Order: sequence, then C-alpha cells, then structure tokens
Amino acid sequence: MSNQRSAFVAYSTRDETVGDKILSGVRKANAVGANSVRFEPWEFNDIPGETVISPILSKIDDSPFVVADVTYLNLNVVYEIGFAIGRNKKVFLLKDTSVAGDSKLAKRTGIFDTLGYFSYSTDDDIRNRLTGYIDETALPFTKELDRQAPVYLMEPPERSDAATKMVSRIKKARFRYRSFISSEDIRLSATDAIRQVGRSSGVCLMIESAGDSKEEHNVRTLFVAGLAHGMLKPTLIFSPSGFDAPLDIRDEITVYNSPQDISEHVAIFCPQINDVLQGEAGTNETAKGFLDSIWVGDPTAENEMTTLADYYLQTDQFLRASSGDVNLVVGRKGSGKTALFISLRDITRADKRNIVVDLKPESYQLAKLKDEILSLLAAGSRQHLLTAFWEYLILLEVAYKLLEKDKKTHRFNHDLYDIYQELERTYRGDDSLSEGDFSERLLALSRRLSDQFKIKFGNTDNHGITIQQITEILYSHDLKNLKTQLSKYLEHKGRVLVLFDNLDKSWSTDGVDTIDSITLRCLIDAGRKIERDMQKAGHEFRCILFLRNDVYRFLMENSSDYGKEMRATLDWSDPDLLREMLRLRLSSSLPVEYAKLPFDELWKMISVSHVFGEESSDFIISRSLMRPRNVLKLFNHIRGFAVNFRREKIIIDDYHKGLVSYSQDLIVELDREISDVYPAAKDLLYYFIDTPPELSRDDLLKIFNEAGIEPAEHEKIRNFLIYHGVLGLQNGVDEQYIFDVGYDPKPLQIRAQRAGEAARFTINPAFAPALEIRGSVMDIHKI
Repeated sequence: MSNQRSAFVAYSTRDETVGDKILSGVRKANAVGANSVRFEPWEFNDIPGETVISPILSKIDDSPFVVADVTYLNLNVVYEIGFAIGRNKKVFLLKDTSVAGDSKLAKRTGIFDTLGYFSYSTDDDIRNRLTGYIDETALPFTKELDRQAPVYLMEPPERSDAATKMVSRIKKARFRYRSFISSEDIRLSATDAIRQVGRSSGVCLMIESAGDSKEEHNVRTLFVAGLAHGMLKPTLIFSPSGFDAPLDIRDEITVYNSPQDISEHVAIFCPQINDVLQGEAGTNETAKGFLDSIWVGDPTAENEMTTLADYYLQTDQFLRASSGDVNLVVGRKGSGKTALFISLRDITRADKRNIVVDLKPESYQLAKLKDEILSLLAAGSRQHLLTAFWEYLILLEVAYKLLEKDKKTHRFNHDLYDIYQELERTYRGDDSLSEGDFSERLLALSRRLSDQFKIKFGNTDNHGITIQQITEILYSHDLKNLKTQLSKYLEHKGRVLVLFDNLDKSWSTDGVDTIDSITLRCLIDAGRKIERDMQKAGHEFRCILFLRNDVYRFLMENSSDYGKEMRATLDWSDPDLLREMLRLRLSSSLPVEYAKLPFDELWKMISVSHVFGEESSDFIISRSLMRPRNVLKLFNHIRGFAVNFRREKIIIDDYHKGLVSYSQDLIVELDREISDVYPAAKDLLYYFIDTPPELSRDDLLKIFNEAGIEPAEHEKIRNFLIYHGVLGLQNGVDEQYIFDVGYDPKPLQIRAQRAGEAARFTINPAFAPALEIRGSVMDIHKI
C-alpha cells in the first residue's frame, strides 16, 4: 500500500443526502482499493489550527487527479475545480441525477456541460465508476501569452459605477484587454475560459452581491479565479464591502467601499502585469497537435481587436460604410456589426491625419437622466433636450480626441500650437467632464444634468419648462465657441469619423419604451446636424450608428421618415460567404503554405466530411441562424471537445457534444434577444420543449396559450419567431427560414396565410438539443 496515491474529492454539503451518498460511495471505492488510488473527501483535510483552504489546495496539487461533484454549484467547489485545471490536473466530475440540484444554474452558467460529467443516482454507481478506469490526462492549455491584449476581465452582467471604474482604470493604464460579457456571450465555455486565462498576464474579476444574474456571474468568477490561481497568474478579485466571500478566496479578495477605491487597487495591480510581460514568454503546457494549432478567433469581436485585421472579410456593407455612404449599420446580434465597427475604425486610423471617435454608450449610463428628467418632460421638450444632449456630447468627445491625439505633437507644430491652447481652454471649462474614459464622462454628464434639473425644478411634472431653460441647464461650455474652435482645428486634419455602438445593449428588462425610441431618434438627428454643419465648413465629417436591426425596426416604424436613413444591413444569406469567413480565420492560424488552400481542402484536414447525413460544414452553417458569431461559437465548441480528447481530426461525437453545448447557449441568448423588444415573450422558447420538429397552426396556438401570450398577440409573436429564425415554414419538401427568403418575412407569412390550417411550421434544428425536440436528427442519431 506504500505506493498508493491519494485523490482529492470535492463536493457541497448543502444537501446531506447527496453528501452522504458521496461519502458512502467513496468509502466503498476505497474498500475495493482499485487503481492504487485512495479517495480523500475534503473533510479529511480539515486540520485544526490551519486555514481550511491551505491543506485543500496542497492536496489538490499532490493528487494525480481530482474528483468533484457538481450537483450543487458550491462556490468553493467551483473554485477548486478551476484551481485543479490550472494546476494541470485531470478533473473528474460527478452529478446526481436523482435530484434537480443546480441544473438550471449550470445551464445558465455554461462551463460544466462543456467539461462533461458522470451521472449517478446511488452510492454503488459512484463506487463502480471510481474503481473503474479513470483517464488521468489533463485538459491541454497554452501558456503562450497574448502580449497585445494581456489582461482578461470578467465584466459583471449589470454594469455599475464600480464595474465602469474597473474597466476604465485598466484602459487608463493603457492595457488592452479581453473580456467575458454575459450580454454578449450568455454562457461561458470551460474551453474558452481556460484558453483566455492561459494567455493572460493578469486577470481582473468582480464579485456581485446583488442583481438578477449574480449567481451565474459569481460561479463563472470563482471558476476563472481558480484557473488564474492555479496557473499562478496575477489576479485581482474585487468584492463589495459586506459581501460574505467564499472561504477559498476570502484572503485573496480586494474589498471596496466605493467605486473610488477601485483606482488605487488597479494601480497596485498593474506593475504585476508588467512583471509577467517582461519575463520569458510562456510555452505550451503540452505539445500542440494540428487541431490545437487551429484558432478561428473569438466569437466576441471586442476580444479580437488586435487580430481582426489578419482575417476580416470585407463585405459590400463594409465598403459602403468606409466610403461614407451610410450613417446606420444595422444587423442581428452576432451578424458582425462590432467587427465592422473595429475594422472601419482601424482602417480610418491608419491615416494619422484622420480622427476617429469610437463611442460605446450603454443604457445604464443614461438611467438617471431617463428616470429623473425625461419622464417628467413634455414630448417636445424631451426631444429638444436629448438632441441637444447628444450634440453637446459628440462635440465634447471630438474635442477630447483632438486634445488627446496632439497632446505632445502640438508643441512642435507652429500651425497647431495656438489653436490647440485655445481649444483646450474652451474644453476644460468644466473639469468634472474632462477626466476618465468615455463611460465615466457620459455618466458624469448625465448625473450633473439630473442633479441640476432636480435642484432647479424638483421631482414633479415639468411640462411647462421652456427650451431656453433646458439649454441653460445642459451647457456648461460656450457651445458656439466650441464649434468654432473645432472647425478651426479640423482645417489641419483629415477625415473625422464618429462611431456609436452598444446603445441597444442593457435595455430595461421591461423592454424598449417610448423614451428609448426618442433617445435613438435624437442621436441620429444630432449626428446629422453636426455632419451638415461641419460639411458646410468644408470638413469631411461622418457619424455612423451601429444598431441591432430588430430594435431599429421596432423603434423606427412609427417615425415619419422611417426608411429614409442611409443604411447598410448586415444580412448573411450565402453559405459560401460564411465558409470564406471561416477559411480566412482557419488559414490565418496555420503556417503560410495553408493560406491559399481552398476551403474544401482545408476542411477535410480538420474534420470528417459528413455528420448525421449532412456535409459537416453545412451542418455548422445551417445551425448558425446565418450569423458569423454563431458559426464561430459552434465551431469552437466542436473543436474544443476534439482537442480535449487529443484528437487529430474532429469526429461525429464532437459534433454531437458541441451542438448540445451551443444549443444551450443559443436558447438563452435568443430568449433574451426576443424579450428585449417584446417582454411578453420572455421564456416562450422553453415552452417548445418536448415538441416534434414540425408543428401545425393549432400546435403553435396551444404553446402560445400555455406560455400566457394573449390571443390578440399570437400572430405578432409567431412573426417574431419567424423573424428571428426560430420558426420556419415547410414548403413542399424543403424547410424555409427567413434567411432563405432574403430576410423579408412577408413571403413566409403569406405562404402560411395561404396554407391556412394546413400550414406546417418547423423548429430550427439549432434548438433541437436544448429543447429536446422529439424526432429531430439529433434525437434519431443519439450517440
């Protein structure tokens, strides 16, 4: 027995029945004594006089592998799973299927279904599995640092002042970063988290103590914290004062009492990042196989800022935007708006004479303005205030960018020196708005306006307020003088491009309302007004707004000039174009000799040719809802399973597992996207669980009734589902979805109307695994 090894066992004690079952199964496995391994539950490491976490982490480090139960997602256990993976240990997960546990939380979070687990219902199940063969091979990951974007952030789902301060301080330190944003990615895959932490020189996290999404956020945060500590990465974990932090990280957290505390802690943290960057570049933990070498990029374009130029596919919409032919870029979530935003910004910036102002306001930054002023004003005053607000903000941001860009060079340029000093004096008229990044300046302007309004007019309805009174409250600068100074300065510059993104993110959970609609409309009007004024003065000046097209349609349909905007719509309908996007990304991560290979040749080196009776790349694209982000997300899931099993080529089993994980992502994401603009449809997708893949009109009505949708809204909701690609129409032998008819829902609506009671609606196969659709291809070919 002297050669017997010890494997650490982690689990939650929340449910005594489950805890007793695990302990009994472990004792039975130890009695058998197979595999020369003795299993040690965490209680065995509770040593009097020592902090509990110290011997636990030491035991994990000494274990050949770790066993962890995820029936309940105890934050300490989640941390220990991440720590073990970071220490390059195999983690063998267990889950009790006889109780619900935290299954719903696990689905919302991601991570564990992408790692895989063994299901059990009795202690004998546990004994039999622990005494059977356990592959001790750890998950592969790289330590090759991303030196261009060295920091990884976990951004809270509900952006607060503290979260804004954390992000802006990292920016202020001039570190580029990658991040997980739940409003974009919805669920975090274990593969992506491991890769992101492995490439990082520093990891910055923030625990949440309030909010609807705090549970899943904190599970993700503790998993990433464990990974970072296991990989010995510098890690900063913020926690609000008064939060009862999990025992495992209690000594590692940084408590803040107010957002102002954040700056000091980030300042202390930044030199640690530099120390890692200045050290030797990391090497791979394990030798790379062919699939390990392949990377198609991050589905979140914000994380690709340093690499996107290597493989960005320049579409017609991009060319129109870059030539100044549009002032709106609209597209579905995941259609590539942010990628176009980044590429347009970077190409314009390449000419040093050009000025690019890239702004990403979020709705929470305007919440105080909306709640305390706009709701109290008459419609005309409201519109005037918002248009003036956006005009003022755009001019201030252009001035800020000019002053920042020429801060050093103006001293040595006699053409700029005097006008720079004059512009700076004008801009610095209000120091409170000149500090921080754009998020902080927008928040400060919104709050200052709200506070001054409250002092002058109180909290009652103010429908009698004049436009002159509103203007006096808004402007702390001489606006006319600011415009004059800007125009004079721009005579020495090239093109000015103002880009707005993110305005449709973080909408209220009550859906888009009248004030949201006016806010958007006024931003467009303000941009147009500044464009006209600057173009009259001889300057090339363009404002472009990036917006989800369903939000745009919803907000603009009742506008008098709806449809007159110069728009570029990012609608992908050609599968070959998505293949070309994928080819560019695949070849960019491989040696140069692969760059010219056609897609088909490259693909057959990576994957089996067919899965479930479909050509394998078609299988991915047909389940992507024709959105580039979904193509990347599904491919990364599939590839992740193949890499975890050390395969040289992706096989059918990887497609099955990858689609199951992706489908869970998709249903959570689409549910949120639909309910953004139609709150009554929240959770509607889940009512399709256990249905067949083809439904009659009556079947749909029954589902809508069960979900609590009012009869008067049935047709509108059905059209919503068609518009989002959830529902299609059986047309002869083919299924047709909105991307098959040029993204115009009318052909499908008219065909359904003509078919009457005989109409047959189909559920997009992308949702089949998550909704457990009966008789779907995935159901028939269960592995």
